[in-house]
Amino acid sequence: MAESQGAEPLFRRLALLGIGLIGSSVARIAMQNRAIAGEVVASARTQATLDRVRELGIADRVELDPARAVEGADCVMLCAPVGAYAALAEAIAPHLAPGAILTDVGSTKQSVIRDVGPLVPGGVHFVPAHPLAGTEYSGPDSGFVTLFQNRWCLLTPPPGTDADAVERIAELWRRFGSMVEVMEPSHHDRVLAIVSHLPHLLAFTICGTADDLEGESRQQVLQFAASGFRDFTRIAASDPVMWRDVFLNNREALLEMLARFTEDAQAMARAVRWGDAAYIEESVQRGRRIRRSLIEMKQA
Repeated sequence: MAESQGAEPLFRRLALLGIGLIGSSVARIAMQNRAIAGEVVASARTQATLDRVRELGIADRVELDPARAVEGADCVMLCAPVGAYAALAEAIAPHLAPGAILTDVGSTKQSVIRDVGPLVPGGVHFVPAHPLAGTEYSGPDSGFVTLFQNRWCLLTPPPGTDADAVERIAELWRRFGSMVEVMEPSHHDRVLAIVSHLPHLLAFTICGTADDLEGESRQQVLQFAASGFRDFTRIAASDPVMWRDVFLNNREALLEMLARFTEDAQAMARAVRWGDAAYIEESVQRGRRIRRSLIEMKQA
């Protein structure tokens, strides 16, 4: 991504609170493309993380204190686990510049609006967002500039949000390489419960089941892991704090989807038990159709 010359950047100063996979990818892109931000400021929980950010050269400035990081920023992006948002919002609220846009990258949206919305001062625009991109890696070294290419970013602005602020955040994500759609927060949480949160819950659980096997069986599961199990272990390697917060902050939608999955799993178990070959084959075919659809939509 080439650096843009001459044109006024979309934001004068972009402050990133949290510099893991998403935050460090945002930082890398913004440092390369100055049409996005004139200055990139990074804040994190530990000085060690900020020292690494300095070594990597992925921010113009680092600040341990989030309040200092957001001063003078016209765009502030929360990139920490969603469980930390309320405390972060409380710390930065008095220091947000009038007219600034506060946004985020969290995987749950109703909880973000609940925890952050009441703390946003008048004159500051709040535009929650969720880029549907990620890997199992975390930390400032994990980011890369193509993470968001041809991936969706969902915006969930509360009713009455300034339309210009929503459009500026949409343009921000387009410049990161994403496709953008606006979605109602509760609908977002139900959709993500099935396409992201439930698969992660199942992956963590399956790996836990394998880990509980005794001695030789456990060793052979690891030694002879087939591609299906390896895929589960990749997902299960994800950041535990982030996923703890996602599960707890989207519990209603996640539990609903888990209940539906449990009913379907029981139906499949009955088909296996009673030799219902037609049911089993149709279930596999449905999975194949879903995969073909993803490939056709270039989301595979």
